Amino acid sequence: MDNPIIQTDLVQVLDKLDNKFDRLETKIDKLDEKIDNLEIGQTEIKGNIKALKVKTEQLDKRMGNVEFGGIRGILIGLIVFIFGGFAMFFWTSNKL
Repeated sequence: MDNPIIQTDLVQVLDKLDNKFDRLETKIDKLDEKIDNLEIGQTEIKGNIKALKVKTEQLDKRMGNVEFGGIRGILIGLIVFIFGGFAMFFWTSNKL
């Protein structure tokens, strides 16, 4: 049994490899662009999250002020009512 002889042109093989490497480089470049776009998008999202956090903190402070203002109004009304009741009690007791 004789060994078969395979003849190939080395130039053709190198051309095919070169084409494969060119396509691979193109795909790598596209991946780099996508990664850059992804990083830019991630940076924008981080900025938006920070802005939302600041707005949430501001809303929390405003809600605290509103709640305190409501409680303060109720307490002032209660104090006025109590003092008014005392005034009416003493005013009517002095007339008797």
